[in-house]
Amino acid sequence: MAIPMPMVQDIRRLDRQGLSRAEIARLLHVDRGTVAKYADMRDCSPRPKTDRRYGSKIDPYTHLVDSWLEADRLMPRKQRHTIKRVHERLLAETDYDGEYSTTLRYVHRWREANRSGADQQGFLRLDWRAGSMQVDFGLARAVIAGGQTDVHCLVVSLPWSNMRLCVALPGENAECLCHGLMLVFEHIGGVPPLVVMDNATGAGHRNAKGEVTLTDVFAAFVAHHRLEVRFCNPYSGNEKGSVENAVGFLRRNIMVPPLHAESYEQLSRLMLERCDELAAESYCPRLMDVPVTQVFAEERASLMPLPSTVFDPVRWQTRMADKYGLVDIDSNQYLAGACHARSRVLAAIRWDTVTLTSPAAGEFLAEYPRLYGKSNSVEDPVLVLPQLALKPRAWRESTIRPDIPDDIRGWLDSMDDKTLRESLKAIAYACQAAGFEPVMQACDEILAHNRNMGLHADTLTPIALRMRDGDWQYPGAIDEPDLSDYDRFITSSSHTDNNQEAER
Repeated sequence: MAIPMPMVQDIRRLDRQGLSRAEIARLLHVDRGTVAKYADMRDCSPRPKTDRRYGSKIDPYTHLVDSWLEADRLMPRKQRHTIKRVHERLLAETDYDGEYSTTLRYVHRWREANRSGADQQGFLRLDWRAGSMQVDFGLARAVIAGGQTDVHCLVVSLPWSNMRLCVALPGENAECLCHGLMLVFEHIGGVPPLVVMDNATGAGHRNAKGEVTLTDVFAAFVAHHRLEVRFCNPYSGNEKGSVENAVGFLRRNIMVPPLHAESYEQLSRLMLERCDELAAESYCPRLMDVPVTQVFAEERASLMPLPSTVFDPVRWQTRMADKYGLVDIDSNQYLAGACHARSRVLAAIRWDTVTLTSPAAGEFLAEYPRLYGKSNSVEDPVLVLPQLALKPRAWRESTIRPDIPDDIRGWLDSMDDKTLRESLKAIAYACQAAGFEPVMQACDEILAHNRNMGLHADTLTPIALRMRDGDWQYPGAIDEPDLSDYDRFITSSSHTDNNQEAER
């Protein structure tokens, strides 16, 4: 057993003064052998501590733990045993009754002794030049238009100043990526000369050799803004550690609790405003007493100016409509109209909308909010109503039936085939002229004041056009003018009273 260093000093000092070993032992209350050991020691230089364990409760099970950890080498990184999971399996599958700390120490020793070559390479400190930008996506929960949604947050970081910004997007495709970067460029008032990304998601496709081919939309975006783009090696997020940290930092400081907004545009504005506030409150790692906002003001000089023309991140695709007039885009279906069934349709695909046109004549067909996910479909009632007018018996099974307000739907259900055909035809004609929503409002007003009047194109269309233009007052709802004062002025009051008595 080792003794304290001050006692070693006393033993050697008393031995130098000529005291016997027995006398030194009595004075210091130690064994004579201990006195002899330290008095005769030739080298008192410090030595590293050695592992003096004589056994552990985990020793009988080390072969089992080793097999689990060896098998983990063939598994994805996020599907390997944690120390907690190793301890749980030992307790559940064996008679092991050791503490978690015992398991923790053993797994740490095993991993240190069996580190792979990649883990032994270490990391290099990087010095990013001013104006360089790192880009990454992160997922967060937000409330948009009253519903909880998983939002794809495009996060950017400028390592030189540690400026961190993020915007909200519905996906991670090329159109969303370009739109999000344009929001950031406009917010900071310039374009970074270098953009570093961790992988090719949304920007391109990586082949087996690791080479990246940019998508057409992102390639045009890079050329438009005169950017230099670099991609990190696969599974090498450390090559852009600034934005990796920014993803977690902004998610914790902005999205907790979840933000509420009516649209992705409003949510992005809220996030950028909060990012500016955080930049004013935090300090640059290179200059611990200088706010990020102040350092970023200097970095702006390294940004390129914004292009004079705004880039349109749109993907053009020609698709063949099926027999129903539906066009498949990214595994979702959009209605081009029954009259365009089995014909080619040109689609302009943006981050938030899909616009369908006729490739031959350039005729506008429809525009829809872009759907995300798979196997979803969307239809414009204006395109379905003409077909329903020709086939009124399909009304009760029509896919646009839920889009019709309850009162109008109930009235149509109560009509005979002839009236239903005429009413659907009138609604379809009015929709072509004024749009679906104004027509539904006009139908509601007409049926509310005179249900027996019915729906006819010659009355429905003018009313719908007036409502579309802001004149919401339906003529049937206007009270007739009060002419009593005029009558009193023309005739005597007594004559008026006699007329009133006769009328009674």
